[in-house]
Amino acid sequence: MSEPTDPMQSPETPKSSSAGKKAALIGGPLVAVGVGVAVAMGAFRKEPVAVPVVAEAPKPVDAGAAPVAPTASLPESDGRVRELASRMSEEAELQRWLQEKDLVRRVTAAVNNVADGSSPRMVLGFLAPAGGFQVVEGKDKTVTIDPRSHARYDLVARVFGTFDAQVARSLFKDLKPLIDQAHGEIAPPGQSFDSTLNRAIEHLLSVPVPEGALEVQPQAGLYVYASPELEGLSRAQKHLLRMGPQNIRVIQAKLKELQTALELPPVAER
Repeated sequence: MSEPTDPMQSPETPKSSSAGKKAALIGGPLVAVGVGVAVAMGAFRKEPVAVPVVAEAPKPVDAGAAPVAPTASLPESDGRVRELASRMSEEAELQRWLQEKDLVRRVTAAVNNVADGSSPRMVLGFLAPAGGFQVVEGKDKTVTIDPRSHARYDLVARVFGTFDAQVARSLFKDLKPLIDQAHGEIAPPGQSFDSTLNRAIEHLLSVPVPEGALEVQPQAGLYVYASPELEGLSRAQKHLLRMGPQNIRVIQAKLKELQTALELPPVAER
């Protein structure tokens, strides 16, 4: 059986512990959502994944607008992005992640996915956690997620938690033309990246932090959350949920910090 989620990912066989490891990650705050978002939630494949195909040409922009031309084309931007984004954190793992190609497109696509509630794992597969999903069966036959399953995401949460929000603000400004170019290839006409980013952040901040172990139950070869409220969350939200309470808090705290640093509208009290 697989992890709690809709039938969107390939099944993996869990190990029972009772019986026996995107962008903000790339363009400053893109990582926040790309990682906190996408990262945070989705990357379960260990094999390389292809960057989604985008339109052959960017969508036409409003004639009244005055677009700012990027200083480099997207295919040529990886070196510059790596140099700038590496200032976000001194964590060695961030440097490894930044070796991926087409960074701006990857993270921009991930942010769009999360904003729409979709899984971003197809573009951030390199953030896949190590180890298998595990559950614990109690004496009363209740099945819960083993804490070791959540611990697979400790690394990505720790790295994300070290991101400097003020550095992210500066990087976001420097890379904005490239980000807007990538966003224009996949977003509806008239929709700004800032708006998409804020929707993605709010979507993740609305994920409840669970109290205690998460109960799951088998269903059609998969594990689903026993709670209808949790099972009713979007795919993106469920990815964050399976990181576990401690990692959710780290991710959400940093997303709020980034939201403030980027001067995005605050999330309404819930």
